[in-house]
Amino acid sequence: MKNLKNQSFSQRTEKDWQAKVEAFLKGKKIESLNRDTYENIVLKPLYTKTDVQSAPDYAGGPDYRRGIYPLGYLTNEWIVAQELFYQSPEELREKLHEVLKKGQTAIAFSISEDLMESTENLSSVLTGYYHQYPLAINAEGLSGEVLSILAKMAEQDNQAENVLGYIGSDPIALFAEEGVVSKEFIGEWKKTIIETNRRLPNLQTILINTETYHNGGANAVQELGIAIAEGVYFLDIFQEDEMEIEQILAKIIFQFSIGNNFFMEIAKLRAARILWNRITELYGITDKARKMIISAKTSTFTKSIFDPYVNLLRAGNEAFAAIIGGVQYLQVTPFDSLTHSTSSAERIARNTQLILRQEAHLGTVIDPAGGSWYLEQLTNDLAEKAWEYFQKIEGQAGILNALKSGWLQQEINTVFEKRNLDLQTRKQSMIGTNIYADLNETQPNPLQRNRYRFLANRDYALNKIEAIPVRRLTEPFEKLRRKAKQLERKIGSTPTVGMICLGELKQHKQRLDFMKSFLAAGGAKAFESKPVFSIENAKQFILDMNTSHFCFCGTNEQYESEGKPILTSLTSEFPERIFYLAGLPELEKQAGWQEAGIKQFIHVNTNCYETLTEILADMEVNTVEETKA
Repeated sequence: MKNLKNQSFSQRTEKDWQAKVEAFLKGKKIESLNRDTYENIVLKPLYTKTDVQSAPDYAGGPDYRRGIYPLGYLTNEWIVAQELFYQSPEELREKLHEVLKKGQTAIAFSISEDLMESTENLSSVLTGYYHQYPLAINAEGLSGEVLSILAKMAEQDNQAENVLGYIGSDPIALFAEEGVVSKEFIGEWKKTIIETNRRLPNLQTILINTETYHNGGANAVQELGIAIAEGVYFLDIFQEDEMEIEQILAKIIFQFSIGNNFFMEIAKLRAARILWNRITELYGITDKARKMIISAKTSTFTKSIFDPYVNLLRAGNEAFAAIIGGVQYLQVTPFDSLTHSTSSAERIARNTQLILRQEAHLGTVIDPAGGSWYLEQLTNDLAEKAWEYFQKIEGQAGILNALKSGWLQQEINTVFEKRNLDLQTRKQSMIGTNIYADLNETQPNPLQRNRYRFLANRDYALNKIEAIPVRRLTEPFEKLRRKAKQLERKIGSTPTVGMICLGELKQHKQRLDFMKSFLAAGGAKAFESKPVFSIENAKQFILDMNTSHFCFCGTNEQYESEGKPILTSLTSEFPERIFYLAGLPELEKQAGWQEAGIKQFIHVNTNCYETLTEILADMEVNTVEETKA
């Protein structure tokens, strides 16, 4: 026991670790483990204290990366601001009454056309609550009407000082989403903000909402650069009306969507506070007024229609990142919101936050990300790159002109195309969609929400710009699945590719499993043959199958010794059939396989979406031709 107590680990340096890793990599340099992000940030496999030059020692300290309150959520809990879905003002009133008893701590709902049909509709919903709970409402193009009704209610009840939270809108984000610009709208919006500041002094009304850009495919650097550029634009235009700058800052709230890159999203929120602190410092603002208030919402860009329960995990991961990042308001998207949004899903979304607070105890740890060498360095990298991007936007003569010229839309689209290509080639996985898809899943119907076009339906002078489309990552594969289902109705069975399995199970299983997953992503089925040991086995399998598409599965050695002779015989006897090969032969052998009749090699780097699109199109053509015959 004495000897055991006296033992210690020998000292090891970073160089020792690096040498061990490179030995394991069999000659490759450790730099081969580096990974590039969509933000053009290089992630290393190991971070040490030498990577972080400086960081505040405590939360609420200079630059506010570690949060805006010294004791974090211990003294200032984040606000549970679940947006309520409703069909009528009466239903909204009932829901609000219920959720405020079950853990919700803010009044949050979208402003619908029905709700604004009369003043009484909104008043009936808010009466008794608006001065007891903070508000968390993105009123979009109707903020003027909403704020006018609320101010009148508060003045009549003598509660104007007690109206807290935010009811705001972001005209720049509205322009970007609707594809129009209106100076007249901005002028009217400014008057509303100034008037509301007089009538409801403690309510925030200037919303800087990056959700539009996030849903268009923007990366974290772009989201941050745009947010800061919008902030500068609003500071400048309100100062033109002689509004005190500290009054303007007190009215601003930032809203971010939280994506599925856990550490990047934490760093994004921390970097946002650094950037806003830098901007406001340049304006000569006192420390207290430089604090950024953040409302966060789990992303819809990362959610899928198929296998919707996976959205529970995605939203939980995103909510976790938002809380670690230090938000003040949080909304968790219900897992089925893309299809119908049930009350149980809304309850689960709300309880996700409550579990993170009360069971995971995230409210009792002050800035758990603070001091992490990786996160601190990632925060610094994001802040510096976002500052450079902000300067690029300013080089375009500001955020509004960057949109008018189409420069910003093109920048965002470039990043989206990279994301989309990675999804199509399955370098980026979306569980239940492009990998591990369930063919037995009931075909869901996407919910058609006709978004009210706030600007197009007003009497404004509008100038057209290129709109930033609302997108989701999984949409291409969802369209494929719907196409496969339509084809299934035509042919009476699931679109199928026959798997010609060479040799014993252990020889073809790996590539067979790969092909099953590959085809399922597009709603197609892989039907495997019994082990094929001869040309006769293969011919009989083709004769038994009601499909024109087949794929060879086996080892590279089998392909050369058994596969080629079988392929040659099959293409001769069944010239109308289409053949694929699972795997990628050596470069010098590929031409020979293609000459023998292989249409395409399907492997880990194949564009899954394009290949499945072509396969389904071929099957549809063959079905039409058979029908005519």
